[in-house]
Amino acid sequence: MMPKQEVRTAIFPVAGLGTRFLPATKGTPKELLPVIDKPLIQYAINEAREARVERMVFVSHPTKAAIKHYVMDDEDLRAALKAHGKARLAQELEEAALDEKACELVFVMQDEPLGLGHAVLCAKDHVLPGPVAVILPDDLILGTPGCLSSMIAQYADCAAGHLVGAMKVPAELTSRYGILSVASEDGQILYADAVVEKPPTGQAPSRMAVVGRYILDASIFSDLQTQTLGADGEIQLTDAIARGIDRVGLAGFRIPGLRFDCGSKTGMLEATLYVASKDPAYAAVLDAYCNKRQLAAFDK
Repeated sequence: MMPKQEVRTAIFPVAGLGTRFLPATKGTPKELLPVIDKPLIQYAINEAREARVERMVFVSHPTKAAIKHYVMDDEDLRAALKAHGKARLAQELEEAALDEKACELVFVMQDEPLGLGHAVLCAKDHVLPGPVAVILPDDLILGTPGCLSSMIAQYADCAAGHLVGAMKVPAELTSRYGILSVASEDGQILYADAVVEKPPTGQAPSRMAVVGRYILDASIFSDLQTQTLGADGEIQLTDAIARGIDRVGLAGFRIPGLRFDCGSKTGMLEATLYVASKDPAYAAVLDAYCNKRQLAAFDK
């Protein structure tokens, strides 16, 4: 197997309308919705930063200018915080913001909601040579090291050009995901001979679902350029990945850590409760509101 090029670019598709969280997302991009006090996009950025990518490409929408404002440093805000005796908070904001000296930043617009595949294609002219990573902020994956760092480590020795995050889901949920047809396994790596986007219930080739982390061979862009509309009338990234299996190969990576589907209200609530449970400051609140007897008392 020829040595693989390094993963130098991470693509963040953040142009979605967030309809499942309306009316909140009418004014706030869903990627800026917080898990306690940290927005989803910050978790994704931290994951890419830990993986030492050289360029981050945000595929956004003209109505979501708040995302760019959030990820960039705000010197005026930090100065105001310091003037009010909140130097520590100002430092936290500076550390969270992206430093263009450490990582190149590109913002590109996806004007039409044509699907995840189309969003990735919008980044085509802005990526560095070699394979690219794709991170979906909706899929919050908590663990140390971060999921992308773990995937990149595995990708170097993986005999496939496309490596996707994968996890086992209940059979009744397979129709919500792209599902791998697993041909063989090698530790955390699942080699696949096919992937099916949102198969009808009972027709999935396995229960191994593709979740929001990808490392894709650069050929994905040529496949996306000629990809026809698929499920939901959109250009599906899964369909383009499937077209490259015979040429570059496909594998799934059993994701480490905990994954929360923060594109759904229940997943967002689960993530919030989990993060809160790790901080003693929220213990009394959790005890009160997660205890049915206490809830009944509040309702009186």
